[in-house]
Amino acid sequence: MGKSKVYFTKEITSNSLIEIYKAMGVTLKGKVAVKISTGEPGGHNFLEPNLIKDLVNKLNGTIVECNTAYPGGRNESNVHWETIEKHGFKAISPCDILDEDGDMTILVKGGKNLRENYVGNHLQNYDSMLILSHFKGHAMGGFGGALKNMSIGLGSSRGKLHIHTSGEGGNFEDMFTADHDSFLESMADADKSVMDFMGRENIVYINVANKLSVDCDCDANPDEPKMADIGILASTDPVALDQASVDLVYQSKDPGKSYLIERMESRNGIHTVISAESLGLGFREYELINID
Repeated sequence: MGKSKVYFTKEITSNSLIEIYKAMGVTLKGKVAVKISTGEPGGHNFLEPNLIKDLVNKLNGTIVECNTAYPGGRNESNVHWETIEKHGFKAISPCDILDEDGDMTILVKGGKNLRENYVGNHLQNYDSMLILSHFKGHAMGGFGGALKNMSIGLGSSRGKLHIHTSGEGGNFEDMFTADHDSFLESMADADKSVMDFMGRENIVYINVANKLSVDCDCDANPDEPKMADIGILASTDPVALDQASVDLVYQSKDPGKSYLIERMESRNGIHTVISAESLGLGFREYELINID
């Protein structure tokens, strides 16, 4: 069993984001995509533009997103662009809605449920990628970190429905009645397709564990965080990164952690991490390296 390195800092600043990226000792080459969540209008927990600006610019990166599969302020490109501008991302970096011109099929090799995945067709324009995630709870996934941001986050509108229904398809409502553990496994399947498509050496991962609401940034009215910020984690292994992020919630001495833990456990969120490891996407065993 392997053990991956996960870097950690308690400091949540633009400078610490750059330092933790440097700590990984990697260089993202060519045209760099920086995958974030642009956040649903009404929400306020998404990563702040001023926090991520310096790192994005250091990488000469382009902020990328995909449209959602549910009604709101990001389900179609015209309104999504308005949200991107309103939330301040257009002011700090070039931005790209990956499925604005449609999607493309990438294969899932050896997945548990999916045989193909649908991502925005602009993804093929990039050589490398930073999966820059706001770690927090999620109403369906239990929590959202690197694995969710790379799977559901990079899925086109059609791709999101495909993952949620484990390849069965259907209507928007079917996303909420599909088999739950199969959905969690399908996120890991989608992760594998992206890693295979981009090349594992061309993707790195950072989780910012702040504003730890039980709700996702896709929620227009998220619950207020009940626990204090934890810090920033980074790794070349998304499985180890999400496992370490979950572990630090459990290890926190903040009594407010119980709300987030209940959300993670009630949705069996760790199942995505377990499934991703079983697909060979990384290791749940890790070495936590404090760079403070």
